[in-house]
Amino acid sequence: MAKSSAGKSGSLDSSGAVAALLEKAGYLADEGLATAVQLAAALGKPLLLEGEPGVGKTEIARALSAAFDRTLIRLQCYEGIDAAQALYEWNYAKQLLAVRAGTESGVDDVFNERFLVERPLLKALRAGDTAVLLVDEIDRADAEFEAFLLEFLGDFQITVPELGTVKAERPPFVVLTSNRTRELHDALKRRCLYHWIDFPDAARERRILELKVPGLSEAAARSLVEAVNGVRRLALLKKPGIAETIEWARAGSVLVEGGADWPTALRRALGLLVKDQDDLETVLGEGEHLLRAVNG
Repeated sequence: MAKSSAGKSGSLDSSGAVAALLEKAGYLADEGLATAVQLAAALGKPLLLEGEPGVGKTEIARALSAAFDRTLIRLQCYEGIDAAQALYEWNYAKQLLAVRAGTESGVDDVFNERFLVERPLLKALRAGDTAVLLVDEIDRADAEFEAFLLEFLGDFQITVPELGTVKAERPPFVVLTSNRTRELHDALKRRCLYHWIDFPDAARERRILELKVPGLSEAAARSLVEAVNGVRRLALLKKPGIAETIEWARAGSVLVEGGADWPTALRRALGLLVKDQDDLETVLGEGEHLLRAVNG
């Protein structure tokens, strides 16, 4: 991502240009996020995004990939992930067969490109600026895995002991996401441009609904957003994000087309907005008036 343009399909020269290109790809970014993307590209730094689940952290990588016609390479983090799943590994079965068959002159000779298995980080380095790399939910991995990433994030390179250093001439655009289930190490943060994605304001969330749910009336979008914001103010274990709002609106539209009124439709589809039994009971109790107020 060293000082590079977006490529043939668009420019990252200003936050306004970034926002416009992302909107064409179906993502409505506010000025703060658009500026973060612009600066990450201009300064050649990975972009670290934190925020509540469902606010659009993962989706921004998909939108960047679509907007700038780049391949999306995804590394999904999880507890216990290690270098072999993220960087590279050797095809030991193929190496063993080659040695047994006598097709290699010695064991050392089987440590070459023919037996190297690319994992997302190595694949992204070799794809260079034709790719967007998404390191999703880095907070699910442990601190030891973060250490594996430091060379990659700092220098856009990895070291394969048997082959040497693999470095990207024109690095990929790298997006890391975190739901902040644990604190990330300062060494990782120093290598990234940091941005917190909050829940959108009401006006932007209405625009998102109108973009993502074709046929939704302006009145329905407005009252849905008011209901969701009211639900978020309740004492819930997990507040619904933008993704849940969109799915709830889509389901409500389907049921309304089938003859239900909006409050009834949204009550039936409530499992798409909140995903915990205690939260469901809270919404149906304390938030019932919010559902009744929705209309199209």
